[in-house]
Amino acid sequence: MNRQFHHSIQNAGNKMFEAIHWPADMAPSRSPIHFTNELEVAASPETIWSLLTDPLAWSSFYPGVSHVDVLDGQTHLQLGSRFETNLAGQDVSASVVEFEPTSRIAWAGGPKSSPSSRAYHAWIITPTSTGCLLWTEETMQGPLWLELAKEAPDIFWRTHEKLLHDLANVALERESLQND
Repeated sequence: MNRQFHHSIQNAGNKMFEAIHWPADMAPSRSPIHFTNELEVAASPETIWSLLTDPLAWSSFYPGVSHVDVLDGQTHLQLGSRFETNLAGQDVSASVVEFEPTSRIAWAGGPKSSPSSRAYHAWIITPTSTGCLLWTEETMQGPLWLELAKEAPDIFWRTHEKLLHDLANVALERESLQND
C-alpha cells in the first residue's frame, strides 16, 4: 500500500502552510537523507510556477542542469509527465507525481546508474503579502546518494539553497522584464 502522509506546519505568525504529501516509502522517517529549504521571494506564485513547470527554463536556475527532456511530448510539466535530466552529476529519470497549479509540484525518480537509489522532491508555493514563500523538501534513499553525501554531508542542502536563490533571481528578473 502506498499511502501518503499529509500534514500542515505553522510559521511564527500561526499561519498554516501545507506540507509535503510523502509517499509512505519515501517519508523522512524512512529516508537516510532528508533536507528542507525555504525562501521568501518578492515574486508572484504564478511566476515561480511558470519557471518550475517549464523544462527549458531549468538551466537558468537549477544548479548543474543543462537540459530537461520531457518524454511525453509536452512542453511543460504536468501530472504524470516523465522526464530525464542530469542532477548531481547523474542522469536521472523522474515523473511528476503531485501537481496543483501555482501551489505544489513533486517528482519522484532516481539515477539511471543506480536503480536502487531514489528521490522524492517536492515544492510548495505559498502566497504572501509581498510575493510567496518557496518551500522545497527532498528525501533520498540508496547507495549512490549515500556515497555522495559521505563525500560532502551538506551538498544536497547547499545545492538546494543555491537553487532557491537562483530561482528567486530569475523570477524577479522575469517579472521586471514583464513590467517594463
